[in-house]
Amino acid sequence: MAITDGLRRAWNAFRNKDPTTRYYDYGSGSGYRPDRPRLSRGNERSIITSVINRISMDVASVSIRHVRLDENGRFLEEIHSGLNECLTTEANIDQTGRAFIQDLAMSMLDEGCVAGVPIETDDNPEDSGSFKIYTMRTGKILEWFPKFVRLQVYNELTGKREEITLPKEAVAIIENPMYAVMNEPNSTMQRLIRKLNLLDAVDEQMSSGKLDLIIQLPYVIKTPAREEQAEKRRKSIEKQLSEGKYGIAYTDGTEKITQLNRPVENNLMRQVEYLTSMLYGQLGITQSILDGSADDKTMLNYQNRMVEPVLSAITDELKRKFLSKTARSQRQTIMFFREPFKLVPISELAEITDKMTRNEVMTPNEIRQVIGMRPAKDPNADMLKNRNISAANDQSSQPPGSPDDTINREEENSQNG
Repeated sequence: MAITDGLRRAWNAFRNKDPTTRYYDYGSGSGYRPDRPRLSRGNERSIITSVINRISMDVASVSIRHVRLDENGRFLEEIHSGLNECLTTEANIDQTGRAFIQDLAMSMLDEGCVAGVPIETDDNPEDSGSFKIYTMRTGKILEWFPKFVRLQVYNELTGKREEITLPKEAVAIIENPMYAVMNEPNSTMQRLIRKLNLLDAVDEQMSSGKLDLIIQLPYVIKTPAREEQAEKRRKSIEKQLSEGKYGIAYTDGTEKITQLNRPVENNLMRQVEYLTSMLYGQLGITQSILDGSADDKTMLNYQNRMVEPVLSAITDELKRKFLSKTARSQRQTIMFFREPFKLVPISELAEITDKMTRNEVMTPNEIRQVIGMRPAKDPNADMLKNRNISAANDQSSQPPGSPDDTINREEENSQNG
């Protein structure tokens, strides 16, 4: 019966189809992913894309959770709520929690201000000040009102981006902490983008295939007849070059040809290099961070100056908008947690592990989890204690009259004679 029941329930994605009896309205289709963020302000055509993508990836690599604190404001436990599910596991049908955070950070850095929009809730956000969130998406802010904002959000039911208007108190509005450097009209990054666009225009003009020739004819061109004759001569040379198999033309021995398609000297490249170094310095980024060769001090400076402000802006706004006053009074909050061992090389991991366990900061099982090993079943592996002095403590802490204590006393008496 088990075998026949299993065969009856077996299903194949290609074979178990009957288009004559079952029909689905899949909705509008697209050749590319329609909910993917599209960079604005010309960033997609410049080196700014790599910088924004690097920062958003580093922001998304940090865990953001809905947690509860103790009476001293310390992390106590993780709360398994719909908001925490959106931040850690699944934000919507298209994005995981990490992909949603990366989308949020990338859109914020590109546009300067972005909205985290709750899509599915247990109550209408406009009527209730407390509601549970089940799905979230990133929204582009199109228009500002005193208490409302008009947003452009991807609708997963229709497969299109649609405009909706929601109250500000029901939407997480996150502003880029580096707005003055990256998004202001005359900021360093916008000036760099304009210079890069000019440099691209010059390169396209120089590589357009034009010859830029000046033909000096052996007579003076001052009358309409001479101008007509010169124009006829120019068209003749153009025709020879375009119709010839190898692009060869002939001229008269008295005609002189000067070629002008030489690179025009300008300081655009020098200005681009200067603005790039200035932008990197203001953002706390170096070229070594982008290519992965940065040392620990450089990465620490980058984490503190760029990644931490972005994470704080996201968590503070999520806590302010999506946690009610009652929830905050119950010591609920939104926190981010970095992995301290992520940048530690293998050669230093053993020494750090010894210091952490010896100073009773982490248990052996917590260390094993960081390394990627399964927890040990020994109960002592979940205890905070110094293993280097545990034997002496165990021997000195034996109660009087115990069998081990009696043996130790007999040994001492025999040695004393």
